[in-house]
Amino acid sequence: MDDTGSQTVKSVETMFEIVDVLEEEGGAGVTQIASEIGHSKSSVHKHLATLANRRFVVQRDDEYYLGLGFFRYGSFVRNRYDVFHKAKPVVTELADETGEMVWLITEENGIGMYLYGDGGSLDINVDSLVGTWTHLHLNSGGKAILSELPADRVDEIIGQHGLPEQTDRTITDKDDLFDELETIREQGYALNLAEDMEGIHAIGVPIMYNNQVQGALSIAGAANRLTEERCHDEYADRLLTSVNDLELNLTYK
Repeated sequence: MDDTGSQTVKSVETMFEIVDVLEEEGGAGVTQIASEIGHSKSSVHKHLATLANRRFVVQRDDEYYLGLGFFRYGSFVRNRYDVFHKAKPVVTELADETGEMVWLITEENGIGMYLYGDGGSLDINVDSLVGTWTHLHLNSGGKAILSELPADRVDEIIGQHGLPEQTDRTITDKDDLFDELETIREQGYALNLAEDMEGIHAIGVPIMYNNQVQGALSIAGAANRLTEERCHDEYADRLLTSVNDLELNLTYK
């Protein structure tokens, strides 16, 4: 424990700082990593050697890259989620039927993560987004999840992660967010109208099991195709039906 009372372990923090650099840069040498995180090259080298020994990084010439050790643990964690296994065929079916992107998102520690996705007929590499984090308030699936959480839990999430602005349409006021969550509860689905990415609309529905929100399914696409009216009039019922079937599969697994 450091002198500020933090419960973090400095050596572990350093390790994850190195991992973050390798992820952001795609690969890097000792000198570059040391410069970016503000640690000595000898310290960075020791951490890299430890990570390499456990197959979390791999060295090629003078650069280091993230290793497949992370894939092993990531796959293990994702496979623990029943909703992942049950939702996969539903995601594929919706993507085939609509031609749009379809996503399964879940929440952990107040942040959303894309667990699975299908690009539909679009030439999009969904794997680049799977496994990434997203703030819940600017995502249709994330807002759908928030709508099923107790108000005090939503307050905690806002206090921890804030309401950062992604576009000029992002909700950044807590009262406005709570008003929208009430609307979502009334209609059963959430909309994202270019709130996390310009030109993209999405509609999301929460997935419930044992009175707990397990995640959300969402359909996303270009705003000129996935108009607000089309979300309400066409995709809402289709998505609600799919989620109802998914919830039944979770109940009678």
